Amino acid sequence: MDEPTAVLTPQETDELLKVMRGFADNGVAVIFITHKLREVLAVADTIEVLRGGQVVGTTTPDQTDQAGLAQMMVGRSVLLRVEKKPATPGNVVLEVENLNVDGNLGLPAVSDVSLTVRAGEIVGIAGVEGNGQRELVEALTGLRKAQADVVTINGTNAIGANPHTIHDMGVGHVPEDREKDGVVGPYSVADNMVLNRFDEPEFASKGIRNRKAVSGLATALVKEYDVRTPSIRTTTQSLSGGNKQKVVIARELAANPSLLIASQPTRGVDVGSIEFIHSQIVKARDEGAAVLLVSAELDEVMGLSDRILVMYDGRIVAEMPAEGADRNRIGRLMAGGQDSSTEPSSPA
Repeated sequence: MDEPTAVLTPQETDELLKVMRGFADNGVAVIFITHKLREVLAVADTIEVLRGGQVVGTTTPDQTDQAGLAQMMVGRSVLLRVEKKPATPGNVVLEVENLNVDGNLGLPAVSDVSLTVRAGEIVGIAGVEGNGQRELVEALTGLRKAQADVVTINGTNAIGANPHTIHDMGVGHVPEDREKDGVVGPYSVADNMVLNRFDEPEFASKGIRNRKAVSGLATALVKEYDVRTPSIRTTTQSLSGGNKQKVVIARELAANPSLLIASQPTRGVDVGSIEFIHSQIVKARDEGAAVLLVSAELDEVMGLSDRILVMYDGRIVAEMPAEGADRNRIGRLMAGGQDSSTEPSSPA
């Protein structure tokens, strides 16, 4: 079973783990491949840890914990808990009222979504994949047509704007699929670092590329973001998934966006890269950026966010402070269940 819990709610995950345990108890051999350490420790009898395509250790849940597994996976100590100070939200950067977006089949994917994101805060959207998150992000970044009463970025109307215009309005975008939308594989690391700024005067003049400026930026970002590459001239497609993601993160944050829209920012990357990417997102928040985080990983949403919105069937069905948020309550809402909490659950 390869990442079988990727699109499940916490409650569904717990049920699947019980089923897996039942298989084993009835004599079935189960191979469970996952990057979610909590699940490994909950269900495994024996744990094989892979790093760099090789088995680097064998252990059992009784002999280790999440920190121990993470260290084996990465080869060093890893901070699993997101360290961040309380947010100090400022002015509204992103304002959305009654946004409606159709999916690829022409059917409604996002319905009457309203939300705000302020400078200096991280707003996380929790939800099972396929409930409109992708279409929401594509609409906000100019990649998909949408209808809305209001979509403003720093007070400027963004309805109908194309991706280049959205970028010029101060928006950084970490896309869900880095291979398809984040990098151009055959291009060098240096060229990928300026994909969204190639026409700025610093990097081009009268249609001629300023390679010295491009190389200077790329060299600095590779060092700052610890991108493991033989050279800035190396093709990006030859990098590991985690290093490709670091290229995307570095490029988007280097432009000092006032709004960062990060969709699945740590999908398919190792524990060490997750730690680093989380720290960079928090740093952007602390420097005054507004951050809209979309992730299928509930632990990531709860760990990074200052406010949490829950999305189900294309709608925002609840809003709550991240501090003290109840994992089971969020899981019920993600699955379309009723909110038994006495806390308000109206949209943002």
